[in-house]
Amino acid sequence: MAGFNVNAARAQRLEALGRAWTFQLDDDTFELPTEFGRSMARKLRALDDNDVDGLLQLLLGDAQFARFERHDVTMQDIAAILEAYGTETGLGLGED
Repeated sequence: MAGFNVNAARAQRLEALGRAWTFQLDDDTFELPTEFGRSMARKLRALDDNDVDGLLQLLLGDAQFARFERHDVTMQDIAAILEAYGTETGLGLGED
């Protein structure tokens, strides 16, 4: 009996989701990863629960975060982005 094939499961997830999840803000497009490794998970856990900028900077990376900061974004906008991201990728962030 063959065991669970992690590589095949990963390939199937990436085929279904793609490597990046995108969202538009004004005339700008941003990408968030559809999967991340244990080192990224460790960095996410190390963030304070209220560190929204830290979360966004970690997910977006420095270059995208610098572009994101140029936009006038409300906390409700950010909550909507993270909710859609979690729903569509299965990566629930900030959920207990």
